[in-house]
Amino acid sequence: MMLSEETKARFAREVAKYPADQAQSAVMACLSIVQQEQGHVSAESEEAIASYLGMAPIAVREVTTFYNMYNQQPVGKFKLNVCTNLPCQLRNGQQALEHLCHKLGIEDGGTTPDGMFTVAKCECLGACADAPVMLVNDRQMVSYMSNERLDELVDVLKAQAK
Repeated sequence: MMLSEETKARFAREVAKYPADQAQSAVMACLSIVQQEQGHVSAESEEAIASYLGMAPIAVREVTTFYNMYNQQPVGKFKLNVCTNLPCQLRNGQQALEHLCHKLGIEDGGTTPDGMFTVAKCECLGACADAPVMLVNDRQMVSYMSNERLDELVDVLKAQAK
């Protein structure tokens, strides 16, 4: 994979935040940039990042696979991560996940046939008091997700996509 000049410029801005001998500290930012541009982080992207940062490709792979915020395969236009850790479980987190999956006709981790939605459980989002909580496209946290609020969210996202 070749990095575009625009991507290299974005990488350079991130690398500049660290001492010259610690470029690898920008690995998470570079992974995020690639994911924003391509929708997921491929093995080829990991190798390009490793080359750019002067790291071993396996070191980049370790970061990609450690964090669930990096998509290792294509996902839907809207990625919905529902927290199912214990505090959220106690406040219907699993029920919220199951409701979304049923509504969209997919299993946990699946993507709708039209490529619009991917739904998956995730680890703690740090908002236990607001449970059940979920994250939309790794950026927007939504709280108190009753079945009615989940239905509204899906409808709003569908409307945005048109």
